[in-house]
Amino acid sequence: MTSFPDNVRSSPRQIPLDRIDHEILLALQNDARISNKELAARVRLAPSSCLERVRRLRERGVIRGFHADVDPTLLGRTTQALIAIRLRVHTRHLIDELHRHLLALPESLTVFHVTGADDYLMHVAVADTEHLRLLVLDELTARPEVEHVETRLIFESMRKPAIEPLQGPRPAAG
Repeated sequence: MTSFPDNVRSSPRQIPLDRIDHEILLALQNDARISNKELAARVRLAPSSCLERVRRLRERGVIRGFHADVDPTLLGRTTQALIAIRLRVHTRHLIDELHRHLLALPESLTVFHVTGADDYLMHVAVADTEHLRLLVLDELTARPEVEHVETRLIFESMRKPAIEPLQGPRPAAG
């Protein structure tokens, strides 16, 4: 099986985390540059214990990395879009090849392999609508395995700053 970075796949295991692990994760998601000393004080641990917990969270794959949040508009990419892609044929080889192609495109920010009428959703950032049009025509619809492409411009995006722990099942609406 081909492995791609940041794949979301169903997993038989859930990593057990305690309250302090969740506090560490929330703090790092809000500011990954926080010093270990400040992080330890925030979660009420000795710095050495805090450092060990962060190391363990990384080793167990809970923390996948530390990233800078870059504003694409300040890099000249003033237009963002979600592109839905439907394939003609669903063979492992073609899916893996398209997946690699989509991730290699410089305009590509995120690629989702999804269920439903479409096979992929791709978040892109481009210079303008002409750039978007050329991307769709030259890099997507020109591919023989692609059956249909639908583009949606993004007017505004809001991102939640951190994944918070779930509080258990939600009560049924009634």
